[in-house]
Amino acid sequence: MKTVAILATLDTKGDEAAFLRDQITAQGGHALVFDLGVMGQSNVSPDVSNVQIARAGGRSLDDLRKSGSRQEASPVLAAGASKLLLEMIEQGRVHAVLGLGGTQGTSLCSQIMQNLPYGLPKVILSTSACGDTSPFVGIKDITMMFSVADILGLNPFMRKMLANAAGAALGMAQNDLSHAPGSESKGTIAMTNLGVLTNGAMHAIELFHDAGYEVITFHAIGAGGLAMEQMMREGLITGVFDYAMGEIADWVFDGLRAADETRLTVAGSLGIPQVICPGGAEHIGLLLHTPNDPPEAYRNHKYVFHSPVVFAPRLNQEEITRVAHEITRRLSTARDKTVFMIPLRGVSRYSIEGAPLHDPEGDRVFFQALRSTMPEAVELRELDCAAEDETFVREAVDTLIKLIEGASA
Repeated sequence: MKTVAILATLDTKGDEAAFLRDQITAQGGHALVFDLGVMGQSNVSPDVSNVQIARAGGRSLDDLRKSGSRQEASPVLAAGASKLLLEMIEQGRVHAVLGLGGTQGTSLCSQIMQNLPYGLPKVILSTSACGDTSPFVGIKDITMMFSVADILGLNPFMRKMLANAAGAALGMAQNDLSHAPGSESKGTIAMTNLGVLTNGAMHAIELFHDAGYEVITFHAIGAGGLAMEQMMREGLITGVFDYAMGEIADWVFDGLRAADETRLTVAGSLGIPQVICPGGAEHIGLLLHTPNDPPEAYRNHKYVFHSPVVFAPRLNQEEITRVAHEITRRLSTARDKTVFMIPLRGVSRYSIEGAPLHDPEGDRVFFQALRSTMPEAVELRELDCAAEDETFVREAVDTLIKLIEGASA
């Protein structure tokens, strides 16, 4: 029997939580109700009380009630529920988590779910799921369902929405497929990619498969690289082919693909073998309000439209030097087992000879800035080819496999 943890503020969503519990039971599962409410009382008995949750978060419920501040209570409840859930997940007592709420309930449930491991089913029935869900989903595998109507009392329509949510969470929990490497696999490679590198990425996947490794590819547009590094922290990754560095360029210049200040620091700090290429770092991506209309600040740059609303200007020499210095600054945490490879004939298909962002002098400045500031712990290699060339990709794959297998020998 699979167990679904239900996250709800029972003082306002008690009837709905009880209905969810009954639905999960009727569908052959078991439910554990977590009470995330603070101020009011409920006639629904939780399995995990708000008193227990507040205590696990480092405060007493009485303290939170005295303050009367949801802003103050929310992080305490999120920390407490996360702690208790992680213990239950580790013990095999919880197999999925289901939350519900409006804006505040969704925010609280999502804070908790973002602390839970990848692969564990996470579902939120929410009034907020019709707009931008990125603040709630973050980089975790959270499924959001739009409730359509406000979650405020039971009615024929809401019963159906709640039943669907219960079925979704329990159905996911009943899928026992693991995200661990298969028994025949040597391990899991994490690889970043951008559209301007996809041919090379596809070739790399083939080579890794031929060598006995499975590959998880991350679209390096901010959330992709950050999700990859969170998987490293969770112990899911054997080695890293960090093929795309556009997330660093866009972080420096506030572009569409920006990650955060931790990007490119995690593998090095954990000692995970990694091969790095500055793929796609010669340009940035900007989202346009008016299709095909270049921003005034970049009209004197070389540029290309990645799509009618995604503008990709080539960085000038001063700008690309800043990107190089940011890359090498972040790599200062790297230990051994880190190789940085420079494709001298272009870091993406946009900047190879004949392409719209081809700029040999800009490349020369970029590569020299990388050379002159690269940390000593990082091995630097330069290849006289482009980033998508078969020679470059094979060298990168072979190098990473040697780093992994040499490290484990």
